[in-house]
Amino acid sequence: MFKKIISLLLAMTMLLSFVSFAEEKIAFTDSAGRTVELPKNIERIVPTGPLAQLVLLSIAPEKFVGLSAKLDDTSRPFIEPLVEDLPFVGQLYGGKDEINLEELAKLDPQLILDVGEPKKTIKEDMDELQARLGIPCVHITMYLKDAGNTYQELGKLLGKEEKGEQLAEYLNKVYKRMQEINDKAGDNRVNMLYCLSEAGLNVTAKGSFHGELIDMVTDNAAVVDNPISRGTGNEVDMEQILLWNPEVIVFETQAAYENAGKDPLWQSLDAIKNKKYMKVPVGPYNWMGFPPSVQRYLGILWLQKTLHPELADYDLKAEVQEYFKLFYDYELTDAQYDELVAYSLMK
Repeated sequence: MFKKIISLLLAMTMLLSFVSFAEEKIAFTDSAGRTVELPKNIERIVPTGPLAQLVLLSIAPEKFVGLSAKLDDTSRPFIEPLVEDLPFVGQLYGGKDEINLEELAKLDPQLILDVGEPKKTIKEDMDELQARLGIPCVHITMYLKDAGNTYQELGKLLGKEEKGEQLAEYLNKVYKRMQEINDKAGDNRVNMLYCLSEAGLNVTAKGSFHGELIDMVTDNAAVVDNPISRGTGNEVDMEQILLWNPEVIVFETQAAYENAGKDPLWQSLDAIKNKKYMKVPVGPYNWMGFPPSVQRYLGILWLQKTLHPELADYDLKAEVQEYFKLFYDYELTDAQYDELVAYSLMK
């Protein structure tokens, strides 16, 4: 009888210990200054939108229980192996998608994670989202210049310290080399314009959030009074582009790129006449930043090698293949690389 009582007490102690461990919480202060109670061991996450999704897939894809952004035909070959058949729940913050609350509840995420540029109302927005969903919501700020720090913070939060450090080390290496090339270029940075849309008459303006990459590695020709921090950029007219007359033009779309090669008005620009125009590579997402996420480091590698080949003494293909392996666990073939940059190298 005594042995049975001891066994029962031991079993109850083990059960209580398990429950205590399972429910162990920590207080976490996010980049918005909000202190949120989180599970100590986070295994089920959902990102708020495409920017956060792309960052988080590179560090903790196994912790995803749902997607906030659908994969398109361009991203699917590279990203689908990481997410398999995960359900789509909609963009949870900053988008127009309707959130599938029923689906989200079934997935039972422990944490909703937002990563990227903080809006002025980020604290209130995250508090409101958390109250509406009934799930802890956390914002981690990420700018291009300190993406390495963001990965270190995410690594600690998600129990992925080793992976976070590995990615941070890579990003810091690329960023440092970018600065060294900029220093060597000095005042000889290329005057460049990034033209968006099918017509090519929207531009990513100097000083905008989406212009962060362009401003870092080039002399951004698109100087406007009110830079718009949206992916659509600032709308301008052909007269303004002719006045800027940049040394190099990068187009967002294939249609705009092809039109520039045959339209007489575009051909009057120095960049087009001198064959110094390109289309931005896209795969799995736009390398210049749509969404403005970590893949912009591919944009740094590509732009500096293309604009300053004499200063950027690295093998671009090898660098891109290393990036794909580190961030997407994807073995990019030579043929796939050639397809990605088919219209993206100077003529």
